[in-house]
Amino acid sequence: MELKERFKQNVLQYKQDQDLIDVLWQEIETSYSHKGRYYHNLEHLSNIFSELELVETHISNFSNISFSVFYHDIIYDASSKMNEEKSAGIATIRLQKLNMEQKSIDEVFEQILATKSHQGSADNDTNYLLDADLSILGKDTETYMDYTKKIRKEYGIYPDLLYKPGRKKVLKYFLELEHIFKSDYFKNKYENQARVNIKYELESL
Repeated sequence: MELKERFKQNVLQYKQDQDLIDVLWQEIETSYSHKGRYYHNLEHLSNIFSELELVETHISNFSNISFSVFYHDIIYDASSKMNEEKSAGIATIRLQKLNMEQKSIDEVFEQILATKSHQGSADNDTNYLLDADLSILGKDTETYMDYTKKIRKEYGIYPDLLYKPGRKKVLKYFLELEHIFKSDYFKNKYENQARVNIKYELESL
């Protein structure tokens, strides 16, 4: 299912307002299509959904996790450390327009915040979101290295002198986690290759 249709079907569960759907979708499409987004773009969202569809039967609330996917990177500024908080804030404001239960809005808010540190959660849906978001780390080496090039472009405002130490810090953070992936499914699928890829990138920096 294409992203726009997926978003539309998700919204229609709460509000039958095509004009509102169009406005909300246009904001998402515009944000993720910004010229500076080489990786955190619409393709990234599509890839996350492709991963989540494989574990859909294990997800308690696919509607909520879908909204989390759509809004988790709606704000993405390489020079900011508050992207997740700002994205979660926008999600809250937009979902309130759909008259969603506050409990669901809060869940989406917390799921988006969780993508900041990628620590394991007591909530299984959150763990699946985090794992799908990081699935690129466990892809084949060629795909992974293409991803690293795109990330470098997104941080193009920084010279290597600043970028490389920052990137190394992020990579070492993931390696120091007991498990990069939280769910058994993604752990079995991607954990080993992710560690190989990350070590390879570290050596190349």
